[in-house]
Amino acid sequence: MGVARTLAIALQGLRGAPVDVEASISAGLPKFKLIGLPDASLAEAAHRVLAAASNSGCSLSQSRVTVNLSPAVLPKHGSGFDLGIALAALAADGKLSKSSIERTVHLGELGLDGRVRPVLGVLPAVHAAIRAGAKRVVVPAGNVEEARLVAGADIVPVGSLREAAIRHGAALTPVEVEPVLAVPSPENRTDETDLSDVIGNEQAVRSLVVAAAGAHHLFFVGPPGAGKTMLAERMPGILPDLDASAALEATSIRSLTELGSATELVTRPPYEAPHHTASAAALVGGGSSRIRPGAAVRATHGVLFLDEAPEFQRNALDALRQPLESGFVSISRANQQATYPAEFQLVIAANPCPCGLFGVTGNGDCTCSPGRRRAYLARVSGPLLDRIDLQLSLRRLSPAQLRRGDEERRLSSDEARKRVIAARGAAAERFAGLPWRVNARIPSRWLTDGPGRLPRNITAALEKHYQGSGMTMRGFVRVLRVAWTLADLDGASSPGAAHLGEALALRDRRAA
Repeated sequence: MGVARTLAIALQGLRGAPVDVEASISAGLPKFKLIGLPDASLAEAAHRVLAAASNSGCSLSQSRVTVNLSPAVLPKHGSGFDLGIALAALAADGKLSKSSIERTVHLGELGLDGRVRPVLGVLPAVHAAIRAGAKRVVVPAGNVEEARLVAGADIVPVGSLREAAIRHGAALTPVEVEPVLAVPSPENRTDETDLSDVIGNEQAVRSLVVAAAGAHHLFFVGPPGAGKTMLAERMPGILPDLDASAALEATSIRSLTELGSATELVTRPPYEAPHHTASAAALVGGGSSRIRPGAAVRATHGVLFLDEAPEFQRNALDALRQPLESGFVSISRANQQATYPAEFQLVIAANPCPCGLFGVTGNGDCTCSPGRRRAYLARVSGPLLDRIDLQLSLRRLSPAQLRRGDEERRLSSDEARKRVIAARGAAAERFAGLPWRVNARIPSRWLTDGPGRLPRNITAALEKHYQGSGMTMRGFVRVLRVAWTLADLDGASSPGAAHLGEALALRDRRAA
């Protein structure tokens, strides 16, 4: 009898904190009490633990069981604490070794039959356990491949509570059970598309390569059939593979959102395209009892595509303004706070007017008044547009252009990716020893007062435009960032006046 302890992990965003799971068995009427700020699903663990222990052949004594999750001020949620709670209670009841469980982190949900079921967030939880100094982590058999992605961890898979108890010294006969495995999620198929499918639209293809090379955001305006969605879907295919750090972060996010799907590191940039009915919480993340990541977080190190952008809720679009600047999302609730990475490339598309026909064959087919057209595009707020580096107007191709495009050689995704990789390599070499690697992340001071400051004769036209238009200082800096990307694509050591002119033209969709 007495008190037994083991370890579990409480996740807040991608960060995890170790939790002491303490169990005490004392005299009194039979009761299972769970304390330590559990949420509703965790509070139900008492029923799962009692049923699982009984059906595993290691029932708890008819006594008073108190389980404390410490520190009590840290919010805990989910069913991933079940296994640790059950083993701590069994050790306190004298049915297995207290010293064995005390040095081990346990993750897993219990079924009523005693089997250990997969849980979300095993990858970041195992990372947190290793950072906290733990050496051995017991995980559900359905999460073992995901857990073994963490280097230096001693991962022990278990299929049932009985198996876990035996591993910790319980005098039980092994019983073979069929482990609960996670259903694999469908693979991302965006890399199957190729940029060579795009006919014509040379400027749009050029802007796509520029955006990929510098990690810039992109806005397409054009009628239905102009190729906006086709272009956006080909953006991930021309991006380079994720480096080790980005792959680990993207896989950890996937672990939080897709049950047991992280069987290997995510090496290709993710692609998210939420429907225009998505709420602000669906885009950036949220929730009441438990904070969950949204599409912007799932698109980290990849592409977030918002088609029919004016149809999104205004507050949902504006919720993206902060992560576009900072690269992370911080969500606060009354009793918890979670911070997620959100370093994505935003691609948005919009029709030129509500009917979509403005500019197709002249203004005769469009029934929208000028005021209505302006109001429609104004649903994408000015502050959000100010954060988008490249803004282009697209037009439908004529039959003659389509025929001519069939005869022309078109840029493939492989060729574009090689250009992007070369440009990013030049930027990474330039920024060696600095905390950023792509031009879109250059701080303004480096461009205006630091090593990236350009001579006055090169920036004269841009400065004149800045003074005579409504351009903000943010817009001024973003034009400079795009100019550096254009120079990298051309193999130049620094931007020239032509690069700044093109960068400015790529930002003004009215010039197309």
